[in-house]
Amino acid sequence: MREKRREGQTRILQVVDGMYRAGLETWLMHILRHIDRERYRMDFLVQDFDEAHYDREIRSLGSEVIPCTPRYNLPKHTRDFRRILREHGPYDVVHAHYHFYNGYALELARRAEVPVRITHSHNDTSGPDSEGGIGRRAFIKAARYLQSRNATEGIAVSEGAARALFGKDWHKDPRWSILYTSIVPERFEGPVDRAAVRREFGVSEDAFVVGHVGRFMEQKNHRFLVEIFAEISRRDPEARLVLVGAGPLREEVEGYLKGYGVRDKTVMAGVHPDPERLMRGLMDVFVLPSLHEGLPLVGIEAQASGLPFFFSDVIPEEVNALPELARPLPLSLPASGWAERILAVRNRPPKLSQEEALRRMKDGPFNIHHAVRRLEEVYGQRPAE
Repeated sequence: MREKRREGQTRILQVVDGMYRAGLETWLMHILRHIDRERYRMDFLVQDFDEAHYDREIRSLGSEVIPCTPRYNLPKHTRDFRRILREHGPYDVVHAHYHFYNGYALELARRAEVPVRITHSHNDTSGPDSEGGIGRRAFIKAARYLQSRNATEGIAVSEGAARALFGKDWHKDPRWSILYTSIVPERFEGPVDRAAVRREFGVSEDAFVVGHVGRFMEQKNHRFLVEIFAEISRRDPEARLVLVGAGPLREEVEGYLKGYGVRDKTVMAGVHPDPERLMRGLMDVFVLPSLHEGLPLVGIEAQASGLPFFFSDVIPEEVNALPELARPLPLSLPASGWAERILAVRNRPPKLSQEEALRRMKDGPFNIHHAVRRLEEVYGQRPAE
């Protein structure tokens, strides 16, 4: 049943796959928790009929989670989308996070006379897109045409993400702009009992711990991560690997761990409500050898935690928020080379204290309060009727 509109309130429909605990979804939750909910009402159209990690909290904050048939069944998806706009609206803003399907979602929003229509790019898919055939290139061309025709605003998390979705000349269109992935600084404040966190996960206080947070999916390149850790373990048998997350390739990753003989040295922490605590209390370094990213939230979180951060150099350079901590490495470098560079920081004093790292994050563009102010400006371009 449609909720009565509050006078002066702007209503926003976030269009996502599902509100599971991943980078984009966690960032949207940061926005929902910190935006002025008296002035801005955010609902979530999801393409998943199962209960996701954040659904209960979203409802507790006065928003709706509205299931829609996945876009892979386009005719039914279209009917559902139109019905949602009609029955749960009217909306002042539709903010789409579908990547190349954004233009189609915004076409439906335009036809429903939604005045503010935002396309958002969270991933730099330029690498895999360039390897596609003629069919893929035709799809991308059509997607960008729909996007350009229907979007009133476009946001990307990095220049690479902007090029991937908006095209190489994106900067010539005044509608397109950059808004970095951002953290909640308060979540990194205060003491963490490192000994207690390590006891909780069965890790000794003096073990060297390699950490990773991410969904078990091809993009995250877990196989190479496991190979890197196997090389570290060969040099330091007491070292441990901590994997935080869930996803469709979890069993496959378990197989890699067993195959490389390091399953007994790995903590599978699952989905965790407080990854910041694990970064600060459990991990010594953070490793992210992804095949592609937009601007990974976990990379910003790792640096805010004061961790040396090793990442593949295909990740946009904007992730290098704190040069004292960030260390890009090529994917062409063998696992042994990654291991040597990671182990080189093992006994060195940190170049930057966690307190100083966090202070600089607070003062920079990666602070969630900056993102909230920017989005409130975009959402309020046209006042609610």
